[in-house]
Amino acid sequence: MAQSQGQALNPTQLHLLKLFAVNDSEDYAREIKSVLMWHFQHKLDQEADRLWDNGTLNQQKLDELRHADLHRKQ
Repeated sequence: MAQSQGQALNPTQLHLLKLFAVNDSEDYAREIKSVLMWHFQHKLDQEADRLWDNGTLNQQKLDELRHADLHRKQ
């Protein structure tokens, strides 16, 4: 999504720009991407564990999701 004219960058966007200013190589970009993907996967795993532990998520619900057409759900 492109920034609108006059719209300031948020702190996360500014920090990422500073990171990429240090080294503009393709390898560095892949390394940053890998670190970010690991971070968000870790957060997702923690949330899934929390939902499982509190009973919101269980094997039956996972099986239902596997067969659901999520594109048609409202």
